[in-house]
Amino acid sequence: MHSFGYRANALLTFSVTALAFICAIASLSDNFSNQNPSAEIQILNINRFKKQSYENDEVSLTLDISADLESLFTWNTKQVFAFVAAEYETPKNSLNQVSLWDAIIPDKEHAKFRIQTSNKYRFIDQGHNLRGKEFNLTLHWHVMPKTGKMFADKIVMPGYSLPDAYK
Repeated sequence: MHSFGYRANALLTFSVTALAFICAIASLSDNFSNQNPSAEIQILNINRFKKQSYENDEVSLTLDISADLESLFTWNTKQVFAFVAAEYETPKNSLNQVSLWDAIIPDKEHAKFRIQTSNKYRFIDQGHNLRGKEFNLTLHWHVMPKTGKMFADKIVMPGYSLPDAYK
């Protein structure tokens, strides 16, 4: 006969193995969901565009952010982290990314939204490279599942530009 400790160890090992298998299947099932998020971002106003005293450009924008991220939520989604970034090129760097706004979306009921806001974080370039600069606004998101690996994606919206002169 086996001892109580041996039986408890076998039962615990079997339970953990079964739980790991169920978590793996749950994570793989997310790959079959149809995800088609949409977003639109408009610049309503350039509130401030100035050269700071130590040679950096600073921009303050009013944004109209409209997004439908409901399709990112499945039964395995815990929350979604979304952020808007301005992306542009300078002579020193081929890609500059400046986060302008972010939010944690806790559930599907909050995943379809429209918000008008000033940039939450400062839009500053090290140098004076922003005059007349063309840039993209990109909505990034990171889906945090209850089990399995986290994944990220984005929607790039090109065609924005800053004025040629400070205001």
